[in-house]
Amino acid sequence: MNPRRKKRLGLILALFFGVSATIGLMLYALNQNMDLFYTPTELVNGKPDGTKPEVGQRLRIGGMVVAGTVKRDSESLEVSFKVADIGPEVTVIYNGILPDLFREGQGIVAQGVLVDATTVKAHEVLAKHDEEYMPPEIAEAMKKTHEPLQYTEQQKQGTGQ
Repeated sequence: MNPRRKKRLGLILALFFGVSATIGLMLYALNQNMDLFYTPTELVNGKPDGTKPEVGQRLRIGGMVVAGTVKRDSESLEVSFKVADIGPEVTVIYNGILPDLFREGQGIVAQGVLVDATTVKAHEVLAKHDEEYMPPEIAEAMKKTHEPLQYTEQQKQGTGQ
């Protein structure tokens, strides 16, 4: 092999290994920052494929705030409440100001770290609004330019499937 080809081959191999190492490091970093979503039932019983989160794992949990479970610490901003879907309840501990839409019986998504099998220490809580919500500016513009939609009772109830 002549020296010119050796030089080109070395350059191509170095470039290939450099790109491979860069892609590998990027995938590793993305994997470390990934937050998996769980419902309270999946958190306690595991997902259908058998995976369960480990203590210390970052995750997101979503469900409905159970009525009568919101407890506020009088000395600090710490709030604890239980979240449930159709199964077991999971306790969420949050230190901060809750969103305006937060209330009992409302859907929320909390992002945090699993402390034990049924407790999540959240660093962010998001309250979900219903599907009928519309920002005031858009509602006002719709009144001016659009006729409101008229639904029959059958359409309001859906197909029932």
